[in-house]
Amino acid sequence: MQILPGKKVYFLSDFHLGVPDRLTSLAREKKVIRFLNQAMEDAAVIFIVGDLFDFWYEYKKVVPKGFVRMLGKLAEITDKGIPVHFFVGNHDMWMNNYFESELNIPVYYEPQTFTFNDKKFLIGHGDGLGPGDHGYKFLKKIFRNRFCQALFGIIPPYIGMGIAQQSSKSSRAATGSDEEHFLGEDKEWLIIYCKEILQKEHFDYMIFGHRHLPIDFKLGENSRYINLGDWIRYDSYAVYDGLDTTLKYYTD
Repeated sequence: MQILPGKKVYFLSDFHLGVPDRLTSLAREKKVIRFLNQAMEDAAVIFIVGDLFDFWYEYKKVVPKGFVRMLGKLAEITDKGIPVHFFVGNHDMWMNNYFESELNIPVYYEPQTFTFNDKKFLIGHGDGLGPGDHGYKFLKKIFRNRFCQALFGIIPPYIGMGIAQQSSKSSRAATGSDEEHFLGEDKEWLIIYCKEILQKEHFDYMIFGHRHLPIDFKLGENSRYINLGDWIRYDSYAVYDGLDTTLKYYTD
């Protein structure tokens, strides 16, 4: 895709709408929408790179309560002809076809390659990539299994949502303070993953979420790893203007 002068590609992730409580989540949701209102003025494409919701499960005839402002804004953006791409995260992986059918937004489950103005991008949420974390990688296979998802759908939504919210809370508690600090080049698992990929194929930019820490790391002479941070502490995002990709921070 060729990005015309004056147009931009936006990347943002990890809103985790729904936590820690309704009012805090609603304030965050409105803030993201204010950002999207500005981005719509010059956006060529918008990428939402996972964990839009802290939990999302599409029952056959039920969707989680709330988030109507966000869903309405996404529909407005695509109705205006601005493409939106969505990558599932580890908190909202249980998608079915709601985004495709209602919002005209393609949904991706694995990292994908995109090319803009001859610059090659690898984009994904980032969970389960790189070395270690074998426990989560095993659980991810179970969570992604269609049969297991169908079994969860048998549970009444009130009970199922409660179980999922408690699981999400436990997951954040287990992460602890690791999200708050750069661990070093040899311990950041997504940097290790990016270096492994670069041995096989060149990318100018490798953009991920999940880490919750804004990072712009030079992998080589012509390659960079960018982590998008989150909208809980940093309000961070990245933008490609046709020439370069920059990590930025939103202020109202």
